[in-house]
Amino acid sequence: MSDLVKRYTASVFFDQRLWQADIRGSLAHAQMLHAQKILSDADWASIQKGMQQIQTEIENKQFNWQLDLEDVHLNIEARLTALIGDAGKRLHTGRSRNDQVATDIRLWLRDEIDAILQLLQQLQIALVDVAEQNVNTIMPGFTHWQVAQPVSLGHHLLAYVEMFARDFDRMQDACRRTNFLPLGSAALAGTTYALNRQMVARTLGMVNEQGQANICQNSLDAVSDRDFAIEFTSAASLCMIHISRLSEELIIWMSQNFGFIQIADRFTTGSSIMPQKKNPDVPELARGKTGRVVGHLMGLLTLMKGQPLAYNKDNQEDKEPLFDTVDTLKDTLRIFAEMMGGQVDAATGKKSGGIQVNAKAMSDAAKRGYATATDLADYLVKKGLPFRDAHETVAHAVKAAQTQGKDLSELPLSTLQSFHASIESDVFDVLSLQGSLHARNTLGGTAPEQVLLQIRRHRQRFN
Repeated sequence: MSDLVKRYTASVFFDQRLWQADIRGSLAHAQMLHAQKILSDADWASIQKGMQQIQTEIENKQFNWQLDLEDVHLNIEARLTALIGDAGKRLHTGRSRNDQVATDIRLWLRDEIDAILQLLQQLQIALVDVAEQNVNTIMPGFTHWQVAQPVSLGHHLLAYVEMFARDFDRMQDACRRTNFLPLGSAALAGTTYALNRQMVARTLGMVNEQGQANICQNSLDAVSDRDFAIEFTSAASLCMIHISRLSEELIIWMSQNFGFIQIADRFTTGSSIMPQKKNPDVPELARGKTGRVVGHLMGLLTLMKGQPLAYNKDNQEDKEPLFDTVDTLKDTLRIFAEMMGGQVDAATGKKSGGIQVNAKAMSDAAKRGYATATDLADYLVKKGLPFRDAHETVAHAVKAAQTQGKDLSELPLSTLQSFHASIESDVFDVLSLQGSLHARNTLGGTAPEQVLLQIRRHRQRFN
């Protein structure tokens, strides 16, 4: 094979990260071969000793990765054989690289999903902490980017907690389907050796909640299936989309036209020529990296769409998009948890940083958009008007307020009564931002009582 083709077909320089999963899977396979009397006591002992040395070499960066050996699997097997001789050659009994790599990727991804689940919870906790500090902070709620109704900033942030909670559930579900054992399927048709696949599955923790072994039941499907990688990347794409939506709002809120928040300096940069600038680089990059992850999903879907059974070399191309998706999502979740909630000082245990909220700017913005107009309509309905008539009456009141450059709550009572005689002095309680907020005291609403109820629910879920 020419050097060009070697480089083109090799994966060793990016699939090295599977080395721990490869050693773990190989040891589980060898242990089973020994239990089935396919490997001798001496061979089993030699394999364990050799794998321990290989692990030490890799951890100490003393392992010689060779392009000629194509991938992580052949590199480890060749080194094992060099260390222990024929016992190393016997390790591959009853398996193929096809079921070996499928097993390694599942083992690796399962562990990475576990780490992602922890990071997702940390981000949710950070958002809940900020929400709890801002239960009574009033901001404009928007539809079509127009001021709609007053909402609590705490309520607004909890919407993202709900999104990330769904992401958490999706990741758990994807992990459940990832945690199945292909090993024992060999190249595509199974093997003639008397393997105990249940034993290998239990050794590797590939079991369900009832402790039963999770085993891929069809050898053809087992070696060629990459649904689990696509499903994970789909869940990761949706999670990144949620982060991108949050990023978009943080970017807008931080702009001078809004001034709702400030992001800590360590998450921003200055301009090369404009000294007054403070650019929200982290949210902007997260918004951009979302496209990258979604692109990986499209790549994996396209990779699989035309493949016949069983394994094809195309599947080597599953690793780089999968690896990059994991790295991007983990880094993004970690940095957003710190950016939103702050960082705990290891020495003092105190938290510093996190977003700084300008409550006055938020409140002023809510007043500028006639956010309590719906509350006035509801007030008139309770006085006996049909809603459509109340809607039209309030439209005239808003037009008058716009003409005078005032908020509805700033109009004199006599002016308001000119639109409908049933309006009384208690209308000003309805037209205040606080009154509007507290009035929406239904399950899932923005009233402070409801926001606190949701915060308690989330904290119980975390525990």
